[in-house]
Amino acid sequence: MNAIEMLHNRVSAPVLMAPAPSPEQLDVMFRAALRAPDHAGLRPWRFLVIEGEAREHLGDLFVKAMRAKELELTDESAGKLRKKPLRAPMIIVAVAKIQQHPKVPEIEQVITAGCATQALLQGAYAQGLGAMWRTGEMTFDPVVKAGLGLQAHEQVVGFIYLGTTKRMRQISDSKLESDLESIVSDWQGVASNNVETNQVSSE
Repeated sequence: MNAIEMLHNRVSAPVLMAPAPSPEQLDVMFRAALRAPDHAGLRPWRFLVIEGEAREHLGDLFVKAMRAKELELTDESAGKLRKKPLRAPMIIVAVAKIQQHPKVPEIEQVITAGCATQALLQGAYAQGLGAMWRTGEMTFDPVVKAGLGLQAHEQVVGFIYLGTTKRMRQISDSKLESDLESIVSDWQGVASNNVETNQVSSE
């Protein structure tokens, strides 16, 4: 697989199984993340690796977070929530580390953390690994943030589920072509009132 094929074909893999990435494969992925565009060289991101029994602890943390909201949580709902981190043999928590800088605002640092996370995903795909970037309510929950040991200036960017997949999903070329038409346009020096805003769901 060459670089262009990797960039054009990467997809999310919702169904993952053991084995998890090896230390050598993780090293490749983390090195890829270091190539993210990074204004002022702040490195405004870090990664937490969760595997084995630690996934069960993460599930317990999710349940604790929901109960802290004083919401009625049935045993069945708690059980489903507790099992979510078990959908993959490994989870990497991508964290944005926001720093005070006169030329690099917070939004730019969060975007940089997202770029590093995408590079990590590309590093996984290039090695034949399956990966799924998940967010949701737990991503922004203060109880989860505290339980993961994040500081006040840090925030979760996403939970990257990693493992082995039997077969990568395929996205048709026709769909990709229609997507291209919806995201690219020319600007001729004046604002156009004919630009349509399309809302699309993420993977």
